[in-house]
Parts: sequence; C-alpha cells; structure tokens
Amino acid sequence: MDKNLAIARILDANLDRAREGLRVVEEWCRLGLENSDCTDKCKQMRQEIAHWHTSDLRKARDTINDPGTDLSHPQEAIRENIEQLLQANLCRVQEALRVLEEYGKLYDPNMGNAFKKIRYQVYILESELLQSYRYKKLINASLYLVTSSTKNLLKTVESALQGGLTLVQYRKKDVDDIIRLEMAQKLSELCHKYDALFIVNDRADIALEVNADGVHLGQQDIPISLARRILGPNKIIGRSTTNPQEMAKAIAEKADYIGVGPVYATPTKPDKQAAGLDYVKYAAQHSPIPWFAIGGIDEHNVTELIASGATQVALVRAIMEADNPQKTTAKLLKKLKG
Repeated sequence: MDKNLAIARILDANLDRAREGLRVVEEWCRLGLENSDCTDKCKQMRQEIAHWHTSDLRKARDTINDPGTDLSHPQEAIRENIEQLLQANLCRVQEALRVLEEYGKLYDPNMGNAFKKIRYQVYILESELLQSYRYKKLINASLYLVTSSTKNLLKTVESALQGGLTLVQYRKKDVDDIIRLEMAQKLSELCHKYDALFIVNDRADIALEVNADGVHLGQQDIPISLARRILGPNKIIGRSTTNPQEMAKAIAEKADYIGVGPVYATPTKPDKQAAGLDYVKYAAQHSPIPWFAIGGIDEHNVTELIASGATQVALVRAIMEADNPQKTTAKLLKKLKG
C-alpha cells in the first residue's frame, strides 16, 4: 500500500476514535454530572479535533477492507459502572491522540504539536472528571457503612448494597496486612460492582493497591497532604473529628469530608468521650464540606440526629449486626431521605 495513503487512513481512523470517545464522556458531563465546565472542555476539544479531520483524510477511509473492524476484546463488551465506562473511553481518547501526535508529524508539522496539547488537556480533564464523579457520589451518600468483624463480612456488605447503600469503609486493625489487603481487594470489587464508593480505613497504601475510592484517616494517622501524594488528586480523603478545632484543621488541610462524633458512646471507640448532639448542630451550621455524624447511631436514634441537622450518617453495628442488613439499610435510607 502507498505510504501516504496508509498514514491518511491511520489519521482518519484515530480522529474518529478520539471524537467518539470524547462524545461519550461529554454526554456524562452534561447529563450525568450536569457540569457545564467539563462539558464545554469536551466540546472545545472535539471541535479542535474536527478541524483536522479534512475531506482528504476522510477520502482515504476504506472500512470494508479494514482488518481491524472485526477485532474485539471480551472486556469491551462489559461496562459494570459509570466510572469504568468513563475510564475506558478516556483511555481510548488518549491512545488515539498519541497516534495522531506521532503520525501527524508525517502529515503536517503543526499536527503533532496540536495533538500533544490536546492529549495533555485530556489528562487534566480525566483528573477533574473522576474527582467530580466521586465527589458527587460522596455528597449524595446519606448512609455510610463502616465495617466491623463478622464471619460473613462480604455477605453482610453485599446485602446492605442491595438495600441501596452507596458508601462503604473497610475498617480492620487487628489482622496481618496480607489478610487486610486480600479482604480490601474483595470489598473493592464488590462495591464497584454495585457502583458504590469504597474507602479504606487508615491505610493509603492499601487503598492505592486495591483501587479504592479513597482513605479515611483518624486524628493520629498520616497527614492529609501525604495521603494525597500517595493516592493522587482524584481520590477521596476523609478525617475523623471530635470537636470544632479538629474540624477547622481538617478543612484547612483540604479533607474531602469529615466524621463528626462519636455522637453517642460506642464500643467501637471505647476511649472516646461522646461528642453529643451539640457538635452535630455545630457541624450543620459551620461545615462547608460533607460531614457524617458517627458513633452509636441506629434506626432508633437517627431521627434525633436528623432533627439536629444531620443529613449524612455513618454507622457500624446497626447494619453489621442486623438480622437483615438489606432491609435495615433500606429503612435507614428512607428515614434519612425523608
């Protein structure tokens, strides 16, 4: 085949691939996230790419004789959740842009530089988009399950997920790291199967390894800045707080959310004095970031918390020790959502 014709066909195919992938992402930005800024960025990049998609390149297309049209991979037929769909299409766009950058240098000296700039714009968009996607899910999560030891941990968590739970934290301090890592991996896969956020308690390294959505840090854990360097800009980082001073510090350190409590005395935190409803009321009035009331909360006292201004609560035993975690979760969600 003529070399110039082959280059034109490569450019045409990847121009199409980049524009298609961006359109998939753009639709979620527009209608899923309702994020006008991300939507506009996608649109501007599509228009810039379209500028290079000349009639000469389109004329080189030969779909019938293209050996790649029948090639596929089993993973391309499966999209388990929105994040996976977005990630797949962003990767597709980035790969296409790299091809356009390299082969574009042979077609037009300005084309390589143009697509190099667009490729870096997509990297930035990816970071903003995934962060925005996780943060919106965090804001919408009215119920947060923190796990405790149980024989049927995976079964209990899945039952709660089936009841509508969208946010889970794996908390296990008294086992070897290898066991904690294995369970974190299983829980991460389970939560993502149900399109729920998965957070690891304390350990940013384990959160990174199992592709968790973030980490939750106590007052004695590593600084938020260090966790951010480990996990990158797209992940969620939460911090436990027990008073207004700790809240202010966590906000200043750019936590994505805070725990407020323990509201009531709880065996989960036997060394912590109950913060009471006064701190809940303070958080309702002063916290500019999402916050979850936590500590001794169950379906009997959650109404009292709602009356004090809480719209998001975290709990442990009420679900982990429930006879039917699915029904308990659904009942709690109904109360929280009014």
